[in-house]
Amino acid sequence: MKKVLSALMAFAMTAALLSGCAKGAPESTQATSASEKESASETAKETAAETSEAQGSADSYILKIGSLKGPTSMGLVRLMDQSEKGSAKGTYDFTMVTAADELLGKIVSGELDVALVPANMASIIYNKTNHGVSVLDINTLGVLYGISADDSIKTASDLKGKTVYLTGKGTTPDYALQHVLKASGLTGDDVTLEYKSEAAEVASILKEKPDAVGLLPQPFVTAAMAQNDSLKMVLDLTKEWDATAGENGGSLVTGVTICRNEALKDHAEAIHTFMAEHKESAEFANANVSETAALVAAAGIIEKAPVAEKAIPYCSITYVDGDQMKSLLSGYLTVLFDMEPSSVGGTLPADDFYYMQ
Repeated sequence: MKKVLSALMAFAMTAALLSGCAKGAPESTQATSASEKESASETAKETAAETSEAQGSADSYILKIGSLKGPTSMGLVRLMDQSEKGSAKGTYDFTMVTAADELLGKIVSGELDVALVPANMASIIYNKTNHGVSVLDINTLGVLYGISADDSIKTASDLKGKTVYLTGKGTTPDYALQHVLKASGLTGDDVTLEYKSEAAEVASILKEKPDAVGLLPQPFVTAAMAQNDSLKMVLDLTKEWDATAGENGGSLVTGVTICRNEALKDHAEAIHTFMAEHKESAEFANANVSETAALVAAAGIIEKAPVAEKAIPYCSITYVDGDQMKSLLSGYLTVLFDMEPSSVGGTLPADDFYYMQ
């Protein structure tokens, strides 16, 4: 187990970049004490369990779910709210963290049953745990956008001769951009890539050099544009990926939901209930942006609801399972594997990686 955890920690920073987490965000907008919150949460869980028992549920197991603060969790906030209020069909214990290594350590050790993680990290965990997890669904598609004051940029081909500022050399955003550039006929001599340590640095450079191009995930894109009204979203990397993907290129997948196979075996009914409620929650997020934004702010994913409201439509919140999930995700992982095998854990997952209900 120690070896597995150690190996996963080494990959944690690779996937964390896609979480899009907002630093310093409050954990809740409610003016309640920690003890009151804990008491209310426990009461809600007890109520939900009693309701499940009253309805004759064969599995009232408390499903332990972890997620990262960022776009991958936005489609889950309504279910979190329902669970806290005791109105969810399933019984859940949610944990939200800012660091990928913390989340990954918890699912490998069995502290979590389900986790919402970056797509490539799911493949890494699968390989490092000897096929110990399965993907239930895709929860987020592409969240990467090119922003600039130069509105002459319409497609990736227009980046020729430009400098693009981004975070994380050797991470999935880097691989995604390089794939799109190559598919557009551009080489390393055509586009200069400048790597920075965090999104705030990229936003700062765009203030100084308005004609430069930055590649950022949501919600950092919306936050940067709010601070500099000359900036615009000039490229949607997902659209660029899809335009050049070919037959087996899948789509630009940001986040997926994985489950420990032991939990899936022992508590299949609870997992299926969660999947149905997760789908409903994701659909609610897209159809009720203002209400979802308030929940996102209350959960501490984005500090301010108005920023969340602007960002949500561009966060590609979704719920895709079954054959379509397998097609989109396998194509995406194949592209990453061809560029750098270690980005997916060294080996492409087998068919048992993709859960078919």
